[in-house]
Parts: sequence; structure tokens; C-alpha cells
Amino acid sequence: MVDPARVGHPKDKARVERTVAYVRGSFFGGEDFADLADAQRHAEVWCATLAGQRVHGTTQRRPGELFAAEEAARLLPAPAMPYDLLVYAQPKVARDHHVEVANALYSVPGHLIGRRIEARADAQLVKLFWRSALIKVHPRQPAGGRSTDPADLPERRARYALRDIGYLCRQADTHGVSVGIYARRLLDVDLPWTRMRQGLPAVGPRPPLRRRTLRHRVRSCPRPGCRRCRVDRPHPRTRPRTRPAAQPPVAPQLPLRFARHQGSVR
Repeated sequence: MVDPARVGHPKDKARVERTVAYVRGSFFGGEDFADLADAQRHAEVWCATLAGQRVHGTTQRRPGELFAAEEAARLLPAPAMPYDLLVYAQPKVARDHHVEVANALYSVPGHLIGRRIEARADAQLVKLFWRSALIKVHPRQPAGGRSTDPADLPERRARYALRDIGYLCRQADTHGVSVGIYARRLLDVDLPWTRMRQGLPAVGPRPPLRRRTLRHRVRSCPRPGCRRCRVDRPHPRTRPRTRPAAQPPVAPQLPLRFARHQGSVR
């Protein structure tokens, strides 16, 4: 696989960049062009008469003759589509098992949370690498998009991370008809995933929160600080505070200025 060099990284193509100094000094040095078309005409003459007829230091052959004899026949037609600029990044895997590449989110296996990986994105695919090994391939998403593979997420979080509203409604039906109707009315909005957190207590894997709380209150709970029974028992902050009885004010005792000790009086 051949990847084009990155934009703004001349060391990726040092052999090509080495020619820039020769072109700058031999062609542009001391010249004055009227416009772009004039510069292009002078460049064609310069390539055919000077640059193409010099002896190259590496090949020891004239570039013009070598191109006509070997390279011209191997050239392919010019592409019809614009050149595909690649995007390279080193994103950090977030706690939600996703990385950000070109303002879009892509899922990554959970064992890499907190690590920085390598990403390569073209017009069609986004490839993610960990220590030079390919770990994930996603279709390219536009800015603000999201590509999530359910296999990258824990089983208990996959349904909610994928915003599967139908799964929540089916889970609500297993707890009763009324719970199912409540969940569907709760999620019947333009942005239903904004209310998913409100419906989690009612459609979670355990029995509904209301049912568990009522069943727990029926039994006698020996724990004085039980949170499930806090409705039946007043909270410490809401209990009436008993203030101590007010004491009558005591007058301060001032020292007597001219008082003498009783032993001094006979």
C-alpha cells in the first residue's frame, strides 16, 4: 500500500523536496514574469532545453531522454475524480469507547480506553491502528456523524448507546401493559433519546423501580438508614429541631474598685 505524503511535512518526501532548491535557483532566480501564463511558457522551455538535458547526479542520465525512453509509456491516464487527501490523527479513546477523527466519532474496543491510537481516514473509510496493527475499519462519516459497532460496547450498554428506542419499548412491555404505554408516551417526541434516561428505571433489566420500592416498604426494614424507606421516615434534615430553653440573662459581675479584704477590718 502506498500512501501519499502528509501536507506540510517535507521530510516525508525528502527526495522530491531536494529538487525545489534547484528549481528556485535555476528557473525563478533573477526572472520576472508578466503573469501565470507567461511563467508556464517559460517553464516549458526551461524543462525542455536546460533541466531535461542536464546529467542527473543519481541516474547519470539526461531526464528528458530517460522519460521518453522508459517512463512515458508507463504513465496512466489522469484521474477523473479529484485527488483524495488523507487525514492522519492520533486520537485518544474516550470512556464511551469512541475516538474523534475529522469531527466524527468512531467506536473502538473497550480495552483501549485512555490510550492514543493511530487513525487514517480517506474519502470512503476510516482505519484505526494500535501499535501498527489494524484494529477497526469504519465507513467515513461527515462532520458530526457517528459510527458505532455494537461489538465494541459492553452488552449492558450497547442498546442505550445505539439509541434503540424499540428495545426500550419492548423491555417496558415485559413489565406490564401500563409500563409499556408509559414508556411509549414518554419517548414519543422529536428527540426520543433525550428522554431515555428518564425511562431507564422503568425498563431496566431488574423489576421497575416503583415496584421494588413498594414491595420493600411492605416488609419491616430493620435498617434505620435505608434509602428505599426514606419516604416513610422523615429525613434528618426535615425533622423539627428542638432548641434548648432560653436562660435568663445574667448580669456581668464588675470588680469593686474600693473593696478591701475582710481580714483588714477589726
